[in-house]
Amino acid sequence: MAYEIRDITLSIIGQKKIDWVSRWMKVVNSLYNEYSQGSVFKNKRIAICIHLEAKTAYLALTLQKLGAEVWITSSNPLSAKDDVCAALAKNGINVFAKYGATENEYKKYIKTIINAKPHTVVDDGGDICEYFHSNPQFATNLKGICEETTSGVNRLKELEKQGKLKYPAIGINDAKSKYLFDNRYGTGQSTWTAMTHITNMSVANKVVVVIGYGWVGRGVAERAKGLGADVIVTEIDPWKALEARMDGHRVMPLLEASPKGDFFITATGEPKVIRIEHFELMKDGSFLANAGHFDFEVDVPSLTKMSKSINTIRDEIDEYKINADKSLYLLAKGGIINIAGGFGHPIEILDLSFGLQLASMHYILANDNLKSQFYNVPEEIDKMVVKKRLEVDNIKIDK
Repeated sequence: MAYEIRDITLSIIGQKKIDWVSRWMKVVNSLYNEYSQGSVFKNKRIAICIHLEAKTAYLALTLQKLGAEVWITSSNPLSAKDDVCAALAKNGINVFAKYGATENEYKKYIKTIINAKPHTVVDDGGDICEYFHSNPQFATNLKGICEETTSGVNRLKELEKQGKLKYPAIGINDAKSKYLFDNRYGTGQSTWTAMTHITNMSVANKVVVVIGYGWVGRGVAERAKGLGADVIVTEIDPWKALEARMDGHRVMPLLEASPKGDFFITATGEPKVIRIEHFELMKDGSFLANAGHFDFEVDVPSLTKMSKSINTIRDEIDEYKINADKSLYLLAKGGIINIAGGFGHPIEILDLSFGLQLASMHYILANDNLKSQFYNVPEEIDKMVVKKRLEVDNIKIDK
């Protein structure tokens, strides 16, 4: 076992967090009971690159209990929880992550877990997949990739479109059990949990501008509306724009929305969505946050360049002083707000997503005939995970 973390003495705190989520991860626990009767995971090496907090840690420990050797890092340095990393190290997981790791450290951690030559991987954003394609010598054992999020799935589909996808890849994000619940309800709730905790501000009677109306944007907008906000949605897709309007939100271009908003939340997966021309129009006291996977949706370099001064005024709040009469407030340094500035998705929501991951890894390891192409989660797995959730919640439906 090897590790590189912030502080091993934080393990007691991290273990308490993992113990708490273990009680509520009922789908994962049910699958563990089922898979522990077999040997699919035994002596397999599994690499995980995903937002590293307590629920992710429980998935890693479940794989370890099933007989796998687990190598793990965080898919975003701002989402790594140092106490959880310490607990994983104490439990014998090979963990390489710390909050606020530099870009060079992040790349080193990716390389380290890939050097283990894993049999399958859990990726979140596509960085592991990209590394394998540039360094195929480390993929000699690789039977397939499970990709967690929209950004990574888009990268996989582009590779396949170009004829460059070298390994079987399952798009977890495209499963109904993922995007209907994780992206919408999970991100929707956890985004506002983090933002209200960080700012201590009321959402009611505020103007909330949601940039992007995919499943994440839908969830963020829906929860804001439920909290009493006046929601504006900005979109480039005419179908999504009309859907947002039919859901009861105002729809307009971002330039038009910029002077109106109190909270701005990006949810597009695209770089520099909020730019200098928008900063210039925003009113004093506006809050900027990002609910997307990568930390490039808010153009922080441009915001920095145009500011007279920058001050950290509360945990996860940086004040960018534009002039004597105007300050803009960036939350969690533009990182993914619900994890970088909060506790991540509710436990029951990630239980579904990680149930999909566990079942999809089992599917990959149990099959030797998968081709180097993009796969959707098999329908029987997708349906099985939701049925398990209904079962553990004692919810019955008609046949």
